[in-house]
Amino acid sequence: MPASTTARSARLGLRATPEQETVLRRAADVAHKSLTDFILDAAYQAAEQTLLDQRLFMVSGIQYQALLEMLDRPESDNPGLINLFSRRPVWSEK
Repeated sequence: MPASTTARSARLGLRATPEQETVLRRAADVAHKSLTDFILDAAYQAAEQTLLDQRLFMVSGIQYQALLEMLDRPESDNPGLINLFSRRPVWSEK
């Protein structure tokens, strides 16, 4: 989860079984985190992964056909990419 200097202001609530609470508290203790931080970190990571794993894109028939045509085209030179990849990265120029 990205570090933030902004104070938390959104309130989330949840209900858990006693067993779930016990496991969450034990895991938070092992991770040396508060229960809130542990749950929030885990939920945030799961949410990010869920969003990144989206593989189904809904498009119209016309858009799908245009994509297939682009994929079927033979490759072509891209002068801009050739130029970009021929330069030394800024971070290596010291």
